[in-house]
Amino acid sequence: MPEIEEQIKRLQSKLQQLVQQHQLLQKENTKLKLELHQEKSHHNTKSEHAEQLQQQVEILKSSKGEMNAEEKKGLERRLNQYVKEIDKCITLLNE
Repeated sequence: MPEIEEQIKRLQSKLQQLVQQHQLLQKENTKLKLELHQEKSHHNTKSEHAEQLQQQVEILKSSKGEMNAEEKKGLERRLNQYVKEIDKCITLLNE
């Protein structure tokens, strides 16, 4: 009988250790998810900033007349896309 009690105590002890380890892993998982979210947000911010800088470079090249034909076509496409988006917004506002 004492052997069974001893085994039960060992099992309870191991179970408590597993519960503690599980809680620690949950906390770590939550922390890592938060860090991942922050890094994604930071990455998106940097990507947007890089896109803005690229647009500024294109505008400067355009104003100085330093654009080749391909760059001019790309700029025209982007401007046409912006105009279409603006037209859609105006149409939605008028409804």
